[in-house]
Amino acid sequence: MPEHASEVTAAEIARLAGVGRAAVSNWRRRHGDFPRPVGGSDTSPTYELASVEKWLREQGKLPTVPLYERLWQRADSHPGGVPAALRIAGSVLILMREDPRLVVHYSAASDGELAERLPAELESALAARFGPDHPVRLPDRLADAVPLLRTVVKFAEDVGPAQTYEFLFGRYLDANPRQFVLTPPGPAELMAALAGERPGSVLDPACGSGALLRASGATDAVYAQEADPELASLTALRLALATDPTVRVRVATGDSLRADAFGEPAVEAVDTVLCHPPFNDRNWGHDELGYDARWEYGFPARTESELAWLQHALAHTSEGGTVVMLLPPAVASRRSGRRVRADLLRRGTLRAVVALPAGAAPPQGLPLHLWVLRKPRPDQRPPAELLLFDAAGIPGSGTEKAPWFAVSSAVLDTWRAFDRHGSVPDRPGLNRTLPVIELLDDDVDVTPARHLPPPVADGGAAELEDVRDRLAQTLRRTADMAPAPPADGEPARWPTTTVGELARAGALLMRAGGGGSAPADGSAGPRAVLTEHDVIAGGGPTGILPPGRPDGPVDEPVLVEEGDVVVPVLGGGGVARVVDAATAGAALGRNVYLLRPDTGALDPWFLAGFLRGTANGRQASSFATTSTRLDVRRLQVPRLPPAEQRRYGERFRTLAAFEEALRQAARLGDQLVQGLYDGLTEGTVRPG
Repeated sequence: MPEHASEVTAAEIARLAGVGRAAVSNWRRRHGDFPRPVGGSDTSPTYELASVEKWLREQGKLPTVPLYERLWQRADSHPGGVPAALRIAGSVLILMREDPRLVVHYSAASDGELAERLPAELESALAARFGPDHPVRLPDRLADAVPLLRTVVKFAEDVGPAQTYEFLFGRYLDANPRQFVLTPPGPAELMAALAGERPGSVLDPACGSGALLRASGATDAVYAQEADPELASLTALRLALATDPTVRVRVATGDSLRADAFGEPAVEAVDTVLCHPPFNDRNWGHDELGYDARWEYGFPARTESELAWLQHALAHTSEGGTVVMLLPPAVASRRSGRRVRADLLRRGTLRAVVALPAGAAPPQGLPLHLWVLRKPRPDQRPPAELLLFDAAGIPGSGTEKAPWFAVSSAVLDTWRAFDRHGSVPDRPGLNRTLPVIELLDDDVDVTPARHLPPPVADGGAAELEDVRDRLAQTLRRTADMAPAPPADGEPARWPTTTVGELARAGALLMRAGGGGSAPADGSAGPRAVLTEHDVIAGGGPTGILPPGRPDGPVDEPVLVEEGDVVVPVLGGGGVARVVDAATAGAALGRNVYLLRPDTGALDPWFLAGFLRGTANGRQASSFATTSTRLDVRRLQVPRLPPAEQRRYGERFRTLAAFEEALRQAARLGDQLVQGLYDGLTEGTVRPG
């Protein structure tokens, strides 16, 4: 066996073959020719991937493995770990992007030639893209990475270098959800849009995975700094591949507050700073940085790390440039920060505070704020008004939150009108243009909800009476729809098959969601995205596709059709939903699988109903330290004739309708209760 052959565990063999782990254990016991372990431990041995694939192929147990899964297997089994594999893959993709003809060269070269020539070629390409002092460190020898390199090149031939790295980087982030604090695409795109169109140079001093810079559309230069060296190297490659080759990319490693990599004279002031800084960090350098020149608006208290990041961002912004920060809501009201907030207001630097709905970005339970700031020009008079916007006031459906695209559009429209005219009409419960002088009191509290006029209850008591009548009707309908008492029966002994086997037999099509982009020019309008939360909650699509690059092809998303079955894969299963006509046409979101049955062989409601079984979800789930993930291929379905499928399917359909009626009753009940509380406390409703 080669010294650095790719290795896989028993669990990975099971995923490769589309079976449960117990089946792999049976193969090891029953087949004397099953490959022997080559590493790992007694309790968790590893096997040579090539030998395992050969054995599975000879036994007729190896399904057609999509190239993207094979690529991830190569990266996941790399001896140096996934981050090392991504550094190597990203470097090769940068080299391919510079000279596509290298694809032919790499395909024809022997393993020895690749291992010998590539290190120097890759280092030269990295230095050309990032400069000599870049954070991407490669091993001196690449012999163990040759299978990975060949698969990367083959995959990139079809989808392109940037999309190839996005796939690998996205899978790595999905596999480590608790390791990184990520800025979701929606808020990232909103922050970039608030900063203005086509900024020349953009800085993110706490760049993380680079989501803000990737969304920024920088046309001149991208500057990033990240404290984690490993993440900094991966983000550097992502930004280099996601931006135009003419855009300068500089990524540094280190703590931006203590060791600013882009302080004078390293870089000129930038046009825009986008930042999602660490929250509530008391060890940000308060004792060491007391006399730092960046504290132009006042020395931040030890508890005000976010105001330190904010002033760091302003120190790097050119006059008239824009800063957009994602901050916890406490920054707007903590007494320890009132002097800094007061100076930001007096000088006209703080221009808007936008309260996002809870759940827009981690931590999910907080309604985070967006602060929009402008570096003052010496020759301009400070603006006299501040825009306050509370996205919780955007109307949704009943008591449900408004979908994200509605939130984003409302925020952008209001900000652009305010930025153009200096003021916008006040809307109760939604936005207010407030004179700065009114905020300069003892608290200097800029929390939007504390300054907005309360929303006017439409119709007052009459409106609440209408909600009460609708609730009563829904409760009566729910009672009528309640399932009849179930008949007793013995545990079934049906012959079963798996979703993976059904897909291989052509009885259904299986697709994973998460990719795709909308045309950059907006010609097709916004495309709604069915997220995993929408599937779990039983609501309509609330996400929106990100725009594609102006100079690149549109990455087509997976679109759902009426009768498809959608299954979220995080959280341990227990959810499967049949797509209705109202949801059809939406794009499939991340962490959601689409199963499109051949209705001649499978009834959609029968399929969705059996996928929801608790025991079914439990046996198909894999448990990690941070999350539970459903292996959709391992979900089991009984082998029943079409007529019997339809009988079960109709029963499952009525259960789904009953479930939706319960949801509607809960929504109306919440609306009635909150409306009564609000009416009684505001005086629009009197006690009966």
